[in-house]
Amino acid sequence: MSDAPPPGQPDLASIAAGIERTNELLQRVLAEVATTPSTHAIFVDAGYVYAAAGRLVAGTEDRRAFELDAEGLIEAFIDKARTIFPDSRLLRVYWYDGARRRIHTSEQQSIAELPDVKVRLGNLNANNQQKGVDSLIRTDLESLARHRAIGDAALIGGDEDLVSAVEAAQGYGARVHLWGIEAVEGRNQAEPLLWEVDSQRTFDLDFCKPYVTRRPAGFEPYGADPGQCGPAPSRDDVRFVGAQIAARWLSSRGRESLAELLPGHPYLPGSVDQELLIDAEALLRLSLRTHADLRRALRDGFWEHLQAQY
Repeated sequence: MSDAPPPGQPDLASIAAGIERTNELLQRVLAEVATTPSTHAIFVDAGYVYAAAGRLVAGTEDRRAFELDAEGLIEAFIDKARTIFPDSRLLRVYWYDGARRRIHTSEQQSIAELPDVKVRLGNLNANNQQKGVDSLIRTDLESLARHRAIGDAALIGGDEDLVSAVEAAQGYGARVHLWGIEAVEGRNQAEPLLWEVDSQRTFDLDFCKPYVTRRPAGFEPYGADPGQCGPAPSRDDVRFVGAQIAARWLSSRGRESLAELLPGHPYLPGSVDQELLIDAEALLRLSLRTHADLRRALRDGFWEHLQAQY
């Protein structure tokens, strides 16, 4: 006698076997999901952070007037995320800033060298306005959410243009949490952005104060108004500063980087030259923008020290 079901009747044994296989597959998937840690990332609009923290602590949004301890602040953001997402691991911190021709400043290079930090640069126009940063944030947020690389995103910013980035990430199932810095008055984050996110958090003056320090009166970084520059030091003084910076550069970069640099003498790569100028101005507390002879002396001192060590 055949065990086959009558024509037109379902094969119950085959259906039961199929259900059992499906249940086994679902159990394996659920077990894998249960053992896979959730992941979060922190997205920082540096322009917003500088403006909001500077305004709150130093009373100005002008970056030239204060120093921001970016490393300390980033670590504080990471620690805060650990408490908010206790069962989640950090993917990385994305630090979005602007730079002329997208060439890292020495400060941005230092931030890029921090563990678990990725610096992404937009352009900086003639009015020191960031261009392209919002699109970078959207690209990263959307891509990470689409590939299930993150489940939660902490977004530190305030521009209404970030709404599309939030919507894109949420469309792939990620939760977006907006973090902000206390405003001196009114708001420093767009209302449409506040409406779209999954949660909000604001850091107050006590949180921000340890990471913002006003620069001494009279200090002018490279590119400042030349009319505000103090008396110029001697060429020998500037040459000595160049040698000091070269010693630090060699200590941090190593002899391999030196070997790559020497064939270009007497010219320095743009990023190295810019770092040299910024560091020298910090030591001299003087803008060198209008002192071409002192800039040459600075580079001479830098090269002389490096060549003596090779």
